[in-house]
Amino acid sequence: MTLTLEQIRTDVADCLGEDPADVPVDESLIDYGLDSVRLMALLARWRRDHAVTAAFADLAEHPAIEAWAPLLGAS
Repeated sequence: MTLTLEQIRTDVADCLGEDPADVPVDESLIDYGLDSVRLMALLARWRRDHAVTAAFADLAEHPAIEAWAPLLGAS
């Protein structure tokens, strides 16, 4: 199953304990509390559930959902 932009947003919000509506797609998630441990957990989930092959470093370099979408193969 392919990830969608909204699924990424929902997963990030769940990880941060936020409502998805409160997590912007175009801003740095570091400002919202995302750290490397949480990012590793999200990436592990997406690799397991969606066969994502993105590298941690690529996601960490641009920590915004809209930057991640193409890296994660989101539709």
